[in-house]
Amino acid sequence: MDETFDHKALLATLTDLPGVYRMIDARGTVLYVGKAKNLKKRVASYFREHHPSPRIALMVAQIAQVETTVTRSEAEALLLENNLIKRLAPRYNIVFRDDKSYPYIVLSHDPYPRLAFYRGATNRHADYFGPYPSSGAVRESLNLLQRMFRLRTCENSVFGNRSRPCLLYQIKRCSGSCAGLIAPENYAQDVQMASMFLQGRQQEIIGRLSEAMDRAAASLAFEQAAIYRDRIQSLRQVQDRQYVESARGEDADVLVAVEEGGLCCVNLAMVRGGRHLGDKPQFPSNAGDSTPTEVLTAFLYQHYLTHPIPARIFVNLALPDGEVVETLAELAGRLVSVAEPHLTLHKVWVDMAEQNGRLAIAARRGQLARQETRLEALREFLNLEDEGEGQEIRIECFDISHTQGESTVASCVVYQGNAMRKSEYRRFNIKNVPAGDDYAAMRQVVLRRYEKVGGGEGLAPSLVLIDGGKGQVGAAASALEELGLSHLPMLGVAKGDGRKPGLDTLIFPGEREPVQLPAEHPALHLIQEIRDEAHRFAVSGHRLQRGKTRKTSRLEDIDGIGPRKRKALIARFGGLQGIASAGIDQLKAVPGISLDLAEKIHAALH
Repeated sequence: MDETFDHKALLATLTDLPGVYRMIDARGTVLYVGKAKNLKKRVASYFREHHPSPRIALMVAQIAQVETTVTRSEAEALLLENNLIKRLAPRYNIVFRDDKSYPYIVLSHDPYPRLAFYRGATNRHADYFGPYPSSGAVRESLNLLQRMFRLRTCENSVFGNRSRPCLLYQIKRCSGSCAGLIAPENYAQDVQMASMFLQGRQQEIIGRLSEAMDRAAASLAFEQAAIYRDRIQSLRQVQDRQYVESARGEDADVLVAVEEGGLCCVNLAMVRGGRHLGDKPQFPSNAGDSTPTEVLTAFLYQHYLTHPIPARIFVNLALPDGEVVETLAELAGRLVSVAEPHLTLHKVWVDMAEQNGRLAIAARRGQLARQETRLEALREFLNLEDEGEGQEIRIECFDISHTQGESTVASCVVYQGNAMRKSEYRRFNIKNVPAGDDYAAMRQVVLRRYEKVGGGEGLAPSLVLIDGGKGQVGAAASALEELGLSHLPMLGVAKGDGRKPGLDTLIFPGEREPVQLPAEHPALHLIQEIRDEAHRFAVSGHRLQRGKTRKTSRLEDIDGIGPRKRKALIARFGGLQGIASAGIDQLKAVPGISLDLAEKIHAALH
């Protein structure tokens, strides 16, 4: 603690109200951001004579100033704390990766509702089931629902323009609603039962299906009775597989924090409608010597600030006080139970989550050891300087992607801290260079990326990696020289004969001869991993850009189609494919499209 900092004088001025506090060092750097139900009590707890956590004691020794902000409630303090942590990135805050992309299953509110995989913000125009821990869990459930209830999964633009059923109807994964092969009331019943299944009401569905099967058999509709029988068997198979299923159809999250060998993992398992959907292990940043309870508490606050809060959360550790429960209840607007399990089934869920958390730690430890070996080998091969205490080697890799010069896109991916930093990836649309000129494109992207770095702003990498040969490396090196950054280490990766990975050649700027490392060299493996990620990111960006261009380019070639009519066509049919599959009468129904113009469009796209 700074000798000039008088914590007693500070505590005398603090209030008992809820709020957020910021610990700041002598240089004005924010060390830690925290929230409190009672600011005075919480801040005072840091200045005890013997602090139990060496990590927090080290932080307290650096405090020169404490700033506070009073809020109206603890939930409001949590929101402010989260925003400040994201903006200030204090080094002593336990931080989990902000993953807002948990997937859902969605049932639309269309006349024939669509069943689909969904990520993103929810709204009132559909029913959402989830979230699920992974896309694999969603797709498994969707496949099961398609087999049992045969709901449509196609986009509205496709559904509205079909006159006969697709392959999914032929393989009995869809009821052919697009071609009118199922009555609306029967489809509505299937939608209702799919919704009941997702809510965990399988026993009720089996009862309904059994009654329908008996009625069909009594009226001699044996084919329909066989369909009901198959659905009942599928549902019973699901129940048999779900050996940890809750017959009560409850929604719950299972959260465990486990620590082994200095690594702490929080594993989140999700139970929806009584079905255990799998789990998702997560590892915090800046955890240091924090206890599993502290890490678990940090996750509870951060995760449920942006995700739905179930009525019950089972944990493997006793929380120190009721503050977490009160805050979550305030966020949810209802009572929330956060407690260790008592029933046998709930204990099974927690035990499974703990076991999977330990397996994730073992896998993580192996991955980190492998990455450390690779990074050390690269550092030794290139004689990279040590970044200093607390600093990590940062590698930025560039690649160019286009199709015969069309829609050229450059990518820049970042590797730091033994992992790819996806939140820091960038794409650049290349403009005003000759089509197919990869050298000019590479020069442009390097200039654009490091323009601010050359002016003294932004973060400079420890190594610039170029996916390309001597020409691309030369173009990138000239760009860095122009910006006054020629001191930055640079390396190019040129694919070998037949584009075989083991034959990659490493290219250096200047007169140094190229080098071919042995195929088993760990430094080469790291370079290839980063290069391949840059290539993937560039190609996906190029395809996206090319798709946007081609979506409208063929329409632009048709006389009489301006921006307004083009927009109306795309809005009606969903894209060029939908427009091409539409008939002349359907095209003519679009506002502003005459019969003559509809015939022109149809002829141009066929």
